[in-house]
Amino acid sequence: MRMFTIGRTGVLAAGLLLLAGGALAEEPASFGDALADGSVKLNLRYRFESVDQDGISKDASASTLKTRLTYKSASYKGASLVLEADSVTYLGSDRFNNTRNGETTFPVVADPDGAHINQAYFKFAVGKGDVLVGRQRILIDGQRFVGGVGWRQNEQTYDAIRIKQKFTDNFDLDYSYVENVSRIFGPDNGAPADDLETDTHLLNLKYKLPIGKLTGYYYAMDFDDAAAFSNSTLGVSYQHTFKSGDLSFPFRVEYATQDDDGDNPVSYSADYALVEVGVKKDKFLAKISHEVLEGSDTAGESFRTPLATLHKWQGWTDKFLGTPTGGIEDTYLTFKYKTLTVMWHEFDSETGSGNLGSELDIAWAYKFGKRYSLLLKYADYDADDHASDTRKAWVMLSASF
Repeated sequence: MRMFTIGRTGVLAAGLLLLAGGALAEEPASFGDALADGSVKLNLRYRFESVDQDGISKDASASTLKTRLTYKSASYKGASLVLEADSVTYLGSDRFNNTRNGETTFPVVADPDGAHINQAYFKFAVGKGDVLVGRQRILIDGQRFVGGVGWRQNEQTYDAIRIKQKFTDNFDLDYSYVENVSRIFGPDNGAPADDLETDTHLLNLKYKLPIGKLTGYYYAMDFDDAAAFSNSTLGVSYQHTFKSGDLSFPFRVEYATQDDDGDNPVSYSADYALVEVGVKKDKFLAKISHEVLEGSDTAGESFRTPLATLHKWQGWTDKFLGTPTGGIEDTYLTFKYKTLTVMWHEFDSETGSGNLGSELDIAWAYKFGKRYSLLLKYADYDADDHASDTRKAWVMLSASF
C-alpha cells in the first residue's frame, strides 16, 4: 500500500506554501509557530456487527474499535496542515471475513485491522475559497457518485488537489484532480485492492436560482488497475424545499448519462435518474424516492458508481455494491422522527420484470453528554431474483475528546 502519493500534489503544496499571502495580526509569527499552536482530537468508535446470511453456514460476529487521532495546525498566511491517523483493532476473535483474513466460511464484514494515514493535506485560503492538496476526504453532494464510505471503520480518502471557490453569492465551483484512491480494504494489499491509481477529474457546479438550487457535474474516472470501473458521467440535479405554513415539502430531481472512459474494455452508455418528494412537519419527515440505474442484457454495460458511499444507497445490507447487469430500480419510503429512521426498499430489474427483493432498515441514535453517542441499527433483506436473504444488526458507541 502507498501511504500517499507525492507527485503533482506534493509539488503543488510546496509551491502554494511559498506563495502564501500576507499574515493577519492575530496569526502565528511563522509556520513553525502555527504547527506548535495546532490542536489534537481523539475519536473512538466501537462497533459490534452481526450478519446472518442464507447460504453461509456460520454467522459473522465482528467486534471492532476504530481509534482516530486528528491534528490541525493553526493558520499561517492562509496556510494550514491536517494530519489524521486511523487504527482498527479487534476485541475478541475475528469470526468474520474481513476480505484479508481468509475466513471465507463467514459472511463479509469489510473492516480489516491495521493502522494507516487517513488524511494528510495542506489547506490554502485562495480567493473566496480554499485549495486542498494531499490525502483528504472528498464528499460531494449526497455521496451518490463520490464519497468517503464513512460507515466502514477504514474510511475511503483521496490523494488529490481540490479547488473550492465561491465566485458569486449564487455560484460555487468544486473541482478535484485525483491520482490515487485509498479504499476501505486497506491497509494491507489484497483483493479487493486497497488502493486504486487513477487519473480522475471531478467537477461540480452549483447555482442558486430564485427558487431552488441547480447542480451540474462532470466526473471522468480512469483507473489504471481497474479498467472496468473507468467511466465519464455528465449530470444535472434540481432541488428545493417548498413551504406552506408549518409544513415543508422537499423535492429533488436528478438525471445523468454515463459512457465508458479510459481503457474500459466494454463500450457502453447508461443513464441514471432520481425523483424524490416528501413532507416535513417539526421533527417528522416522510419521503418517497424512485432511483433508476440503467442496465443491459450484456455484462459490464450497467450504470456504475465506483467511488460512491454505497452503504448509504439501496439498503444497508449492501446487496447492491455493484449494479446488476440488468440495472436496478429502487423505490423506497423514508420515515424519520427525531433520531429514529425507518426505510422500506422495493428493488426491481431495470431491463425486465425481475424482482430483486425488498429490504427493511431501522436506525435509532442517541447522544449523551457532549462527547458520547449510541447508534442501534438493523437491516433485513428479503431476496427474490438476486442474492440471498440477509439480516444485519449493529451496536455502535462513539466518543470524542
